[in-house]
Amino acid sequence: MKITVDFEECLKDSPRFRATIEDVEGEVCELESKLDKMVKLCIGMIDAGKAYNAANKQFVNGIRELAQQSAKDEVIESSLTKFAESLQEMINYHTILFDQAQRSIKTQLQTFVKDDLRKFKEAKKQFDKVSEEKEAALIKNAQAPRNKQHEVEEATNILTATRKCFRHIVLDYVLQINVLQSKKRSEILKSMLSFMYAHLTFFHQGYDLFSELQPLMKQLGGQLDQLVVDAAKEKRDMEQKHSTIQQKAALQEVTEVDLLPDCRSFCAWRSTSDFSTDDTKLEYNVDADNGIAMEGYLFKRASNAFKTWNRRWFSIQNNQLVYQKKFKDNPTVVVEDLRLCTVKHCEDIERRFCFEVVSPTKSCMMQADSEKLRQAWIKAVQNSIATAFRDKGDNGEKLDRKSSTSTGSLDSGGEPKERSLKGESALQKVLTIPGNACCCDCGQPDPRWASINLGITLCIQCSGIHRSLGVHFSKVRSLTLDTWEPELLKLMCELGNKVINQIYEARREELGARKPQPGDPRHEVEAYIKAKYVDRRFVRRPSDEELRNKVVSLSKQEKRLSSGSEHLPPKAPPPTPKLHPGSGASGQPVKSADSGIQNNADGSREMLVTTAPTNSLAEAEAAESPPMPAPLPPPSPCKEVLFYEPKEYSPGLQLYWASCARSLPDMAEALAHGAEINWVSTEEDKKTPLIMAVHGGSLVTCEFLLQNAANVNQQDAQGRGPLHHATMLGHTGQVCLFLKRGANQNAADIDEKTPLSIAVEAANADIVTLLRLAKMNEEMREAEGPYNPSGDETYQDIFQDFTHMASNDPDKLNRYQQYDAQRP
Repeated sequence: MKITVDFEECLKDSPRFRATIEDVEGEVCELESKLDKMVKLCIGMIDAGKAYNAANKQFVNGIRELAQQSAKDEVIESSLTKFAESLQEMINYHTILFDQAQRSIKTQLQTFVKDDLRKFKEAKKQFDKVSEEKEAALIKNAQAPRNKQHEVEEATNILTATRKCFRHIVLDYVLQINVLQSKKRSEILKSMLSFMYAHLTFFHQGYDLFSELQPLMKQLGGQLDQLVVDAAKEKRDMEQKHSTIQQKAALQEVTEVDLLPDCRSFCAWRSTSDFSTDDTKLEYNVDADNGIAMEGYLFKRASNAFKTWNRRWFSIQNNQLVYQKKFKDNPTVVVEDLRLCTVKHCEDIERRFCFEVVSPTKSCMMQADSEKLRQAWIKAVQNSIATAFRDKGDNGEKLDRKSSTSTGSLDSGGEPKERSLKGESALQKVLTIPGNACCCDCGQPDPRWASINLGITLCIQCSGIHRSLGVHFSKVRSLTLDTWEPELLKLMCELGNKVINQIYEARREELGARKPQPGDPRHEVEAYIKAKYVDRRFVRRPSDEELRNKVVSLSKQEKRLSSGSEHLPPKAPPPTPKLHPGSGASGQPVKSADSGIQNNADGSREMLVTTAPTNSLAEAEAAESPPMPAPLPPPSPCKEVLFYEPKEYSPGLQLYWASCARSLPDMAEALAHGAEINWVSTEEDKKTPLIMAVHGGSLVTCEFLLQNAANVNQQDAQGRGPLHHATMLGHTGQVCLFLKRGANQNAADIDEKTPLSIAVEAANADIVTLLRLAKMNEEMREAEGPYNPSGDETYQDIFQDFTHMASNDPDKLNRYQQYDAQRP
């Protein structure tokens, strides 16, 4: 250790010591000044760094916002997002660097200045004081007269005491000086070294971060070169197109041909030549891709007292005439059904190019921009009227061209079938259920909305509140605007407001809760609905004994249903097919090459599976043996299951047996009591309520569970999901339902059998058809991507047919079971 001031020299109090002390004190004073300046500069640097980070964060947020705005461009969006993440990491590294600077420079040096330098200053004050006292004692001792002994003794005693105190303090002062000089070096070097290591870490982290980012930057650099070339090419193409259009426009002005600047047509109005000088030949196409036969700007005369004219965007679509002011506005319907209208020229008013569309209730006066446009609009309206009447004659009903599905069927030809209901048909069916004529929650009459997973009808205010609860509590549909599939409509008819209120309002009167009335404030109705469906405050919880009796009753009810179905009187066997020209020698039905439909012996038709292995097998069997009906799939395990006394009774067990017993009210009650929708029976091969609903044979029961978020792919202990069980049992309607709800037809059970292999073994042509069509449609969707998200239209049509057949005529889907029961 290097000693700055010698301890022995300080006792002598020599001029050398005093000079050394003076130099040290000057150095310490200058050190304090430099350290104070360094701390202030560090504080300024940290503040500037924080401001830089704040500005940098705003810049990064701007990059993120630009990435979100460019979401349609995947390259820009992904690149900007990655850059923003990297820059955010650098901001985090900067923050760590500034924090380390504050700890190593500001805090550490401030502590050194405040603590160690303060001790030095205090020691210096004591040293200066005792030095003055010693100097005074020496002077007094020197001035003491020889003849005054008492003054001599007093001066000597004071000098002795002062020298003793001086030696003590000066040694302490010198010690403080030496310690300060030594600690100064360690503290300054320690703080600076820590600060430099913080910089080293910062730059290492930044280097590693951008090393990972470098491949992406190189890739984007290569893409950027190509983008520059493409942009230049596109610019040339656009300039050439601009020049061409400009020349055509000039030519049109010279030949005074009417220009149609605002009237666009999507495959509806087409001219035989672009900007030709002859009369433009127009044609009408009602099957335009977007359902719009014609659209463009027209002036419309208002029906107010001033008869003002406003320019609006009109379109003819789906047999209606509508207009809108802005693109985002909902279209205003001028004429709901063009079949009831006529269109005529208007020459008796001051404005030119006017025409009028007259309906039984009102008329609408409109003005085109030219005579050619007026003729085009009049022709479009006339063709829409003619097309609407032709569609009425062909289909017997008013069909929406863009929303209606094909009416092709796998049924016997010429039989009328009930399609998906919409509007008044669904409304009339649902409102006939007891209690459904009024809103389930507030009693408002004539409801127009429904909760499809609860099976209740609602007024418009309560439907909005139900929507706010979330789809895990209530799924809301319109009874008049939405399309209703038959199984969903039957679900609504199985439940209803009366049944659900008996469950969810069982204890309402007991608790003294007031039910809302029509016209009550929204917040009161909302509080009641949340208490009713979310908190389930009014549901009566069953006792253990009541729950046990309910479960036992449901299990017995299921057995009665099963035994009753087993003892139904057998149906008459199908008539023996007669040979006729075109049939095979063995009487086999003949498949039409263009239809893909096979006529069965009973007059019904089914879709043939046209894969090569199946055709080869069919031809081999036809050559070796006479035609035999398809074998019956394995019998429903539900009929063979015995009711085991469970370890405990729970709402999940009630849901389990109610699903098999086809009792929707008991299922709704179990869910209200907190039953898990995917409850698993550990005592019966881990079956779920949805699997038991398959065994129960009810399509509506499966629909109810699926609407309440049942897992369509949950497997039992044998690795079989609901689709496996429906295939094994030959329940074609349920197979169709599960495939529509996303069931995985590629899942294999523990025997490595998929639903398709099971259906092929059972020779169930309907189910094989559905499974293969679903697989084909899935492959087509994957191949076509976003261009055709709904898949093949033929697939949609066939599944629609099976859906309606399963709900409205299930006997036609049970022909295999009927044939097997009639075998000798």
